[in-house]
Amino acid sequence: MKTVDALTEEDLRLHAVWQYAHDPSADETSVRPVKRLPVSNLTGKVVGTEVSLANGQKAWALVGNVDATNPRLTQNFLTLSIKRGAEWFHLARYHDFDYDQRGPEKLAGFLGLAVDDIYPISYDLRPYAKGDAAALCGKILKEPAERLTRAEIIAMAVP
Repeated sequence: MKTVDALTEEDLRLHAVWQYAHDPSADETSVRPVKRLPVSNLTGKVVGTEVSLANGQKAWALVGNVDATNPRLTQNFLTLSIKRGAEWFHLARYHDFDYDQRGPEKLAGFLGLAVDDIYPISYDLRPYAKGDAAALCGKILKEPAERLTRAEIIAMAVP
């Protein structure tokens, strides 16, 4: 078991899917590898994979909050953390309270690139999970294609 922030590229090469441990004796960010792939769902899991930046560069990332059956939910709630050296950058979504501190411009600064060199970010989780290809494979845009209201976000998050 490791904390999610302690995952290395080697860990991700060995095991792409990691599940939150939910162990009362462990840190709340503790994860353990999932060894049987593809998984039937990604609830409570993150996927470590290389993503492609707009300029063609690859970067190791953790992708989470993926609903393998609901592309719209995934588009609005997907989480992305990108690794550079030993550090992770946790990208905020447009509706997160700390978007100004962890949004697209801050990711660009973290990576030392222009925003247009980064976005769109492409990901493909199909090798790791079963489900709707539109939910498992996509692009993270600098500005969301659909911007939900607060009420819509809450309604979607709490079915």
